Amino acid sequence: MLRYPARFQPFEEGGFVVTFRDIPEAITQGDTIDEAVIMAADALATAMDFYFEDQRPVPPPSAVEDGEELVALSESMSDKVLAFNEALTNT
Repeated sequence: MLRYPARFQPFEEGGFVVTFRDIPEAITQGDTIDEAVIMAADALATAMDFYFEDQRPVPPPSAVEDGEELVALSESMSDKVLAFNEALTNT
């Protein structure tokens, strides 16, 4: 299963903004940390569609850095990403 590092930053007005340095298209927010975690997983999965549609390879996850948490793609989406990247390298 692919796990991408995410930064959960408290927002001035409340809640949390979530960004992924490997997948800049995935940006979301949540009113609570629990909601932000759920939204982060959804944003990450949704961002994969941009890569698929544009026929761009999906960047592999980097090592987690201080202040980041890992967010996992589902097993089926991870498999799809790996197969997609493999197909792109074989064309």
